[in-house]
Amino acid sequence: MQEILSHGYIALFIIIAFGMIIGRIKIFNFSLDISAVIFVALLLGHFGFLVSDDFMKVGLLLFIFTIGIQAGPGFFEAFKKYGRALIVTTLIALFSAALASLAITKAFNIDPNLSIGILNGALTSTPGLAAAIESTNSPLAPVGYGIAYTFGVVGVIILVNLLPAIFRIDLKKEEIKFEEGLKEDNPELIGKSLKVENPNVDNKKIFDLHLSQMADVVISKKLENNLVSPITKDTILNIGDIVRVIGTRESIEKAKLIIGDECDFEFPVTQATEAEWILVTNKKIINKRYSEIGLGKNYNATVIRIRRSGIEIPPKPSSIFRFGDKLRVTGDHSSLNMAKKLLGNNTKKLSHTDFLPIALGVLLGIALGFINIPIGGFTFNLGMTGGTLAAGIALSRLGKTGPIIWSMSGEANQLLRELGLLLFMAAVGTKAGATFLDTVHDYGYSLIIISVVLTIVPVLTGALAGHFIFKINFLTLLGVITGAMTSTPGLAVVNAKSDTNAAPIAYATVYPVALVFIIIISQVLPRL
Repeated sequence: MQEILSHGYIALFIIIAFGMIIGRIKIFNFSLDISAVIFVALLLGHFGFLVSDDFMKVGLLLFIFTIGIQAGPGFFEAFKKYGRALIVTTLIALFSAALASLAITKAFNIDPNLSIGILNGALTSTPGLAAAIESTNSPLAPVGYGIAYTFGVVGVIILVNLLPAIFRIDLKKEEIKFEEGLKEDNPELIGKSLKVENPNVDNKKIFDLHLSQMADVVISKKLENNLVSPITKDTILNIGDIVRVIGTRESIEKAKLIIGDECDFEFPVTQATEAEWILVTNKKIINKRYSEIGLGKNYNATVIRIRRSGIEIPPKPSSIFRFGDKLRVTGDHSSLNMAKKLLGNNTKKLSHTDFLPIALGVLLGIALGFINIPIGGFTFNLGMTGGTLAAGIALSRLGKTGPIIWSMSGEANQLLRELGLLLFMAAVGTKAGATFLDTVHDYGYSLIIISVVLTIVPVLTGALAGHFIFKINFLTLLGVITGAMTSTPGLAVVNAKSDTNAAPIAYATVYPVALVFIIIISQVLPRL
């Protein structure tokens, strides 16, 4: 039996299986979820079972890349709107860790080189450790890192599980608030019937009025002489016509000023004006603007809604086709069939997972991680984790390069993300578990307590600042905290608690800031 279990791949599946079983056990409505895997790994690691570092690296790369792909579409918008609050919260958390480390070093007369290693271990920052070693040339930095690393990994997992209870937060309510916030940023689209009353639009073509630019609305159909007709490139408005306008409440109010007042007419469903949801899966049109394709002018079909990542957004000439978008298109039967051929509408393509962009994206991320960036007299690089995260965010934003689509279905992303995480936590756990008790025995409990303190202080400080000062949504705040702590396992725990992108987007937003700060502070603290 011992010989069988000595094989790393067998130990890997044992850890995953028993970790998932234990993670589903609930005590007072609390469960460890996927994080139970690392505790099983710690136990088996103590008894000599090891999972290869290769599994850890593959798992980390898959997890981080899929997080980048998942977070990318909302990353830049979130950064513009919430970036300052998220980054300041991160800096407050990390400053508190640095000050606590400095105070402990002075109070207990600990060697600064050992202390900076403990700090980096508590923050699970390998790039920070590398900067500390480069700066100090001391063997004590990695020793301190080894002492604190286990507590940095496990402590963050425990804390992010406990924080909602400590702050009395209902994460389901926070999830609803987050989704409501998304809806506020992307107001619900509605349809209204307007009567043409403005003489300035009389006898003019709809396409010449540029309503999508002036009022951010789309006209889907028209009633004239008791006949309902779809909108084509030649459709003309006349006084007394009634048109169906699609847009937000605010944009429809603008349209009233241009067209005329609202009326109670309900447009009947006729064969002449069908409407269908059509899926964008044609690679040839990805990243092209709607104005370039000209569905209205060339196909007599009108896009009245875009559904992307569960959010409906109004179409504009400047809107860009994204793989997996669902478009609500109106027109006659013939026009809709032509639109389907153009847009693709192939559900099999959407569910199919192409591993070429995944492999290329990860390779690009690794390459980015090796690029040295000069800052303030020294250089640093993003490392494998930061580079892969940056690549995922950038590629998901890019959408397409030639024939390669930089996206994947939600189901495929979730599967690869969880697989990568399980591999990573199993390998990290066995490695940490192998030296856990020896570390405690060799260095005593005082350094262990310091490690615990340096893990707890930034988490609690960041949580207090983010919750009470900046009023950050708690799911987003948990993503900020795990990003500040550069804790991939911690992010995984939060991710398992919600189906929203709140935590991954926040993690991706603050992670680079945390990385740079830790590297700088690792150079500065030993000299104070």
